[in-house]
Amino acid sequence: MQTSFTSEQLANPHIADADKILKDCVHYGFCTAVCPTYVLLRDENDAPRGRIDLIREMLETGGAPSPRTVGYIDRCLSCNACMTTCAAKVDYMHLVDIARAYIERHYRRPFGDRFLRRLIAFSVSSPTRFRLAMKTAALWAPLGHALPGRLGNLIDMARRVRVSREGGTASGIYPPEGKPRVRVALLAGCVQEAVAPHLNRTAIRLLNRHGCEVVVAAGCCGAFTMHMGRERSAKAAARRCVSEWSREIETGGLDAIVASAAGCGTTVKDYGRIFAGDADEAERAREIAARARDVTEVLHGIGLCSLRGGLPLKVAYHDACSLQHAQKITEQPRELLRAAGFSVVDVPERHFCCGSAGAYNMLQPKIARELGQRKAKHVAETGAAVVAAGNLGCMTQIGFFTDLPVVHTIELLDWATGGPMPRVLEGRDLSTDEGRDPPGAPAVW
Repeated sequence: MQTSFTSEQLANPHIADADKILKDCVHYGFCTAVCPTYVLLRDENDAPRGRIDLIREMLETGGAPSPRTVGYIDRCLSCNACMTTCAAKVDYMHLVDIARAYIERHYRRPFGDRFLRRLIAFSVSSPTRFRLAMKTAALWAPLGHALPGRLGNLIDMARRVRVSREGGTASGIYPPEGKPRVRVALLAGCVQEAVAPHLNRTAIRLLNRHGCEVVVAAGCCGAFTMHMGRERSAKAAARRCVSEWSREIETGGLDAIVASAAGCGTTVKDYGRIFAGDADEAERAREIAARARDVTEVLHGIGLCSLRGGLPLKVAYHDACSLQHAQKITEQPRELLRAAGFSVVDVPERHFCCGSAGAYNMLQPKIARELGQRKAKHVAETGAAVVAAGNLGCMTQIGFFTDLPVVHTIELLDWATGGPMPRVLEGRDLSTDEGRDPPGAPAVW
């Protein structure tokens, strides 16, 4: 693609980065076939190729973008399926991040949109604030159907997503069972700490069982706000994580920085890029990014131990976009689940986003609902007894539209290696569509 940025514009490092990315696009169009919004809406501007043209025009023109352009970019899920398919390897993930940050700086949204986005950004970056926001929203549940548009959708989501009454994950060091093999830091996160803190406890228990000393010392990584274009607040959160993990590296050493939420892991792995323009911070950020691992990457490298056997449960594995497209992690979770004794089946149309996508199901509820229903239909076609995923957002979104239990991959791996049965499976009939109970199943089935 030809660009026509001025020398003054190219002096801006964000514009310079965008220019390099834009020039890689040759408009082959393979991306359109895998883009969820294009498949649903059939508008070229709702495809990566069309959005790339809009981004180029917006950045070259400068000033405030048009509401039309903002609308098309807002509808992008950032699922990055286009990057997996693109023959020219266009770095669309970073291009759309640049575009969103530009919009945040130069475009004044209508009051209602500004209020909603600020409320979401303020709430999700702190477990305490998120709990309070969800409890407050739940009080409005009886009136949710009468509230307009996205506000009514948020109230409905608060009704269905209960914040946990359990305490969060305590900071500190969790020693391994037996001889230490590796020392890792676990990212506690923000929304996960409020909604499903048991997932962090599961990760700690599973890692400890496999010889990992686990350090919990950091909260929000900045992923949520980064994908909303709120670059300043995202970098502030990332900076706190880099600082805390750097201290751990200096004092006790860290072999890996582990994320159990795929969206968070993708952002931490990108810290080197996020801080590339900050000379004083770039080196430390790159060091952190180089150590970042998804929890399944760590376990796959170690190998599962203490397998209990007798758990040939049929599991539909859902590929979180942030794992399969951004981090290129597809086989490790499947291999671990199979090694643990589970029968793993792929969800049809596995490249397709479920509609969660960070704040997307809050900001674009209609499209998110269509994608969630589409994903749930494909899950049902597998005949599986349970759905497994590596990201809380996906788990929540799919759970809105299916009656099947939805678990994190690590919950099944923990169960298979000596941990408790995942709580959402307790008391359920886990037979598959083939009408057979897994041999050796516990009595609770």
